[in-house]
Amino acid sequence: MAENLTQKKARALEVIKIFSAEYGDADCTLDYQDPLQLLIATQLAAQCTDARVNLVTPALFEKYKTARDFAEADEAELSALIRSTGFYRNKTKNIIACGKKLVADFDSEVPKTMEELLSLPGVGRKTANLVLGDCFGIPGIVVDTHAGRLARRMGFTKNTDPYKVELDLLKIIPTEQQSMFCHQLVFHGRKYCDARRPQCGECPVRDICPKVDVKL
Repeated sequence: MAENLTQKKARALEVIKIFSAEYGDADCTLDYQDPLQLLIATQLAAQCTDARVNLVTPALFEKYKTARDFAEADEAELSALIRSTGFYRNKTKNIIACGKKLVADFDSEVPKTMEELLSLPGVGRKTANLVLGDCFGIPGIVVDTHAGRLARRMGFTKNTDPYKVELDLLKIIPTEQQSMFCHQLVFHGRKYCDARRPQCGECPVRDICPKVDVKL
């Protein structure tokens, strides 16, 4: 019998309890020191690993410290610095355009609302929710590759569209746990719930996970 919403909420709370014991205060795996740096790093992380982005950003943030620095960046110089993150031409254009938008419309400050963040070039809901949650304490569900895969495997959603996954998780994850839960999903995905070879036998939530679409 399929779970109803109340049952999903109860199981989600059990998962969160186990995750909190296993991963503690899991945090963002991108290195940053302010909202602007996280905004840029998250754009670079599209189709790229956080580990690779963290190798690139020290030199990047040493050269470009403000929104105006990015707005006025030389396209060739910026591209050279971020080339190894992949899709660097498109990322370069978006980052420069994002810097210009921040300068022109937001007094060079990263805005604190979803609507305003989504108005920035290169920024989608994943980036906006991450910045809001980690920099401004505004809870939200960050649906990256790990969150989508694990949410489906754990039976919390059947959707593949990130926005629909976000809406499903918003219904069952308590508001105050949302940002942390998403970071915990990343840690869990890397440690146990690998895309190709999930370690279900060692997984701490194995007894309450339906293991949807996992071939054991």
